[in-house]
Amino acid sequence: MCPDTDTTSDDPAHVVTAFLRHRSDVCCLRRSDAVGTYRGQWGGVSGFAAGNPDEQVRTEIREETGLEPGETVSIVRSGRPVAFEDPDLEREWVVHPYLFDCDTREIELSEEHDAAEWAPPTAILEDDRETVPELWTAYERVAPTVRSIAADDEHGAAFLSVRALEVLRDRAGLLVAEREESSEGSEIPRANGEPVSEATSSPRNGERGTREPGPRPADERDELTELAGRLLEARPSMAVLRNRVNRAMAGAAGDDRDDWGAPAVLESALSTIERALAADTETATNAADRLDGSVATLSRSGTVLEALEAGEPSRVFVAESRPAREGIDVAERLAATTDCTVTVHTDAAVAAVLAREDVDRVVVGADTVLPDGSVVNKTGTRTLAVAAAREAIPVSVVAATAKVSTREAVSLESGDRSAVYDGDAAIDALNPTFDVTPADCVTEIVTERGALAPAEIEAVATELRDLETW
Repeated sequence: MCPDTDTTSDDPAHVVTAFLRHRSDVCCLRRSDAVGTYRGQWGGVSGFAAGNPDEQVRTEIREETGLEPGETVSIVRSGRPVAFEDPDLEREWVVHPYLFDCDTREIELSEEHDAAEWAPPTAILEDDRETVPELWTAYERVAPTVRSIAADDEHGAAFLSVRALEVLRDRAGLLVAEREESSEGSEIPRANGEPVSEATSSPRNGERGTREPGPRPADERDELTELAGRLLEARPSMAVLRNRVNRAMAGAAGDDRDDWGAPAVLESALSTIERALAADTETATNAADRLDGSVATLSRSGTVLEALEAGEPSRVFVAESRPAREGIDVAERLAATTDCTVTVHTDAAVAAVLAREDVDRVVVGADTVLPDGSVVNKTGTRTLAVAAAREAIPVSVVAATAKVSTREAVSLESGDRSAVYDGDAAIDALNPTFDVTPADCVTEIVTERGALAPAEIEAVATELRDLETW
């Protein structure tokens, strides 16, 4: 996370560090003998911020990995700078951290690094990995949080469910590292980057707190249980987030409800992330096998988009999906990555398009699938499905089984009313972001297990209810 050359200036050296994330791992780079500082230590993409850090970090990504920001790499967020002093180098550093998502793990190393490894961020905390100073602190500044998940209105439920698991994983990983450091009588890295003794914990938000030396599984369990509870409350309408967090915690608890702590949660969170990503990929693969001919869709589902890109549709009709118009993003992506004809139309035209055009199948994602087989998804899905039923066009809902809700009740989120009307007239505005499509308008739910009929969903809900007893 520090630059490739040293400097003798007395002023703090401003540097950028980028964490590149693919799926749920980040890219760790080992600094080579060609650099001036921290040789042989692991870090992220880094370099001096001579000018604008936001511009410099993209330059460093391009030079050190061969990836092109804006194409295969997209910004997620930047974080508050991390300031610290390295007494060995007699140097003050100010690190500007960034998180980017990558479409690939194929990178081309520059001479500044001699090795690269994609691994969970918690690998930064492992004893056998020497990292540049304050690497974990920099990562924490850009890592997903309960707050970022609650505020995210750009990504789908499956994406956010994995981010929720990452929050659980990261905190469990830090507690495991504290347990190991405490047992060795060493200093423990603080959440704010400052070391503390074994008698001091590293509470969330960097606040000071104390606990007795040595591992305290009960304390870890209480903290991680509370964190899991806050994750469940962050997006109460997202069944997939709830189910996957419940699976991770149930897996940690296992058959022994009295003696589990951070190590068990870390292991279970890692395996649940792997399972979740595999399920989403398999779901898209199963859906792709059904997508040929002419297809109609709406909104932006990452799994549906992946299925459309892997399938062989000859034409795709995409409703623009107002007010955010995320359908336009899908259409542009398909136009760039597939050979099919892509047509965009207004939301109000969905019934007319299905009546006039030769559409073979409607394919949509799902925020939640209710136990009776009805589907909660982006507003407009119900209109599209009802119109498809009128025209005898099959409707395929693409959703991993983790999206099945264990509850009959529905909590529908609404968007900002100003997105619909921001004028001065005395006009009320409605901006419902989700609607419910009846089960009798759904032909099948395509999952990682294959295609399920709406009537088969109740059995899946029963399985998922067993995970809620942790």
